[in-house]
Amino acid sequence: MAFTEAKLIIASMPGFLGLTLSRGIENESEYLLLVEWESVEAHELGFRGSPEYERWRELLHRFYEPFPVVTHFAPIAAS
Repeated sequence: MAFTEAKLIIASMPGFLGLTLSRGIENESEYLLLVEWESVEAHELGFRGSPEYERWRELLHRFYEPFPVVTHFAPIAAS
């Protein structure tokens, strides 16, 4: 599975904290990929600027059209 290999790539990156892949209940063709990073820089400069990101793209970018919205969040409360 492409995601299994892609997960190994992203998990090896500096600043990676974890990820969750969820499938929509009402719309099973929708997915949510939540990736946790130590910082925006770890994602934008580290991962996206790395050679490993090119392999990630090769594995996963064929699965989505249009390109997914990428938004960064900072936690304000936790359970």
